[in-house]
Amino acid sequence: MNESARVLVALVLALVLGAAVAASGNATLHNAVNLVAPIGTLWVNAIRMTIIPLIVALLITGVASASDGKTIGRIGGRTILVFGLLLAGTALVVIPIVPSVFALLPRGGSRPPLPAGAAEAAGQVVASGPGQSLGAWIVSLVPANPIAAAATGAIVPLIVFSLLLGLAIAYSPAASRATLVQFFKALGDALLVLVRWVIAVAPIGVFCLVLPLAAQLGVGLAGAVGFYIAVYAGTSLAVVALLYLVVAVVARIPSVRFARAMLPSQLIAASSSSSMACLPALVEGAELLGLSSRVTGFVLPLAVSAFKIAAPVSWTVGALFVAWFYGIHLGPRELATIAVAAIFLPFIGPGVPRGAFLMLAPLFLAIGLPAEGIGILIAVDAIPDIFSTILNVTGDLAAAAIIQRGESPT
Repeated sequence: MNESARVLVALVLALVLGAAVAASGNATLHNAVNLVAPIGTLWVNAIRMTIIPLIVALLITGVASASDGKTIGRIGGRTILVFGLLLAGTALVVIPIVPSVFALLPRGGSRPPLPAGAAEAAGQVVASGPGQSLGAWIVSLVPANPIAAAATGAIVPLIVFSLLLGLAIAYSPAASRATLVQFFKALGDALLVLVRWVIAVAPIGVFCLVLPLAAQLGVGLAGAVGFYIAVYAGTSLAVVALLYLVVAVVARIPSVRFARAMLPSQLIAASSSSSMACLPALVEGAELLGLSSRVTGFVLPLAVSAFKIAAPVSWTVGALFVAWFYGIHLGPRELATIAVAAIFLPFIGPGVPRGAFLMLAPLFLAIGLPAEGIGILIAVDAIPDIFSTILNVTGDLAAAAIIQRGESPT
């Protein structure tokens, strides 16, 4: 049994056992299940401890190894173009279809009760304000202290620093350039060895992560909240399937081959709900597809940090559900506003917990939805977050495969 199959078995086993524990209502079993949660957290932390140095090493190696500035500019320009086109394409597919699905939910009558924690979550979001302004975000792009940016997990400023350092190395004297490129390449290789060790125990980590979650949620989701989650999951998986088709047509990579390379990252996404934690598996998937290190080293760190192809799905489905809950009709103008926001705002979302929800607050106000409705989405976010992460990491590798098209292998 290969590695992906073992992780999949662990995932299914955790879901089944968790549902059984939830159905039993036995407090002793619940307590026993919670004892394994720290093991899952340790596994995720073991992956995350490699992320910051791996991003720096891959970006610097990818940029500094380029033969000239034109190569860097070409890959960077194509990366921005592909990210934008994939986001726009997702919005164009999702926004016309999802409203007709929500039309199946009956309007009128009594609203379902707010999910547990929704009111508290809404209060936290509203109290947080609209989040970082565009001007403040632009200023924050250049870190005054790159070491502090790395220590606090400020990924976007760290990426800017790494790109600039990579460019500086590329234009350094030949001897210095060769030494530094070799150093960062060696660092990246060592980190990938460490990652392989961590991935080797992935079945244990995934099982310990998913079992407590499954025991907590059980099969008790029903009614309108269950409908929202089903629509969210179904839409996310439909876009994933479309990405397979896009990669087959544009990048000329057969869907079966792409799916095989993609599966380890998707399984980690399902268990960790973290795109950043999937970066090592994405790098290995790119190697299986034969993508050049120059492209993957530049594109994948950027993608896991700033490219959120799930945004059109998340914001459209979430806004329509909140609109249904409050009995508000969203017309073409409001849906167009969501589309534009879903294409551009994810790039400037603050890198903090619930940062995407903070960006939703001004959007909701702009389309006539109460900002307090965001609390509903936060309260039931556990399962949708799994599917959005799976979609995001699939989009990351799909973007790299598309950008590779036309580039010479290295």
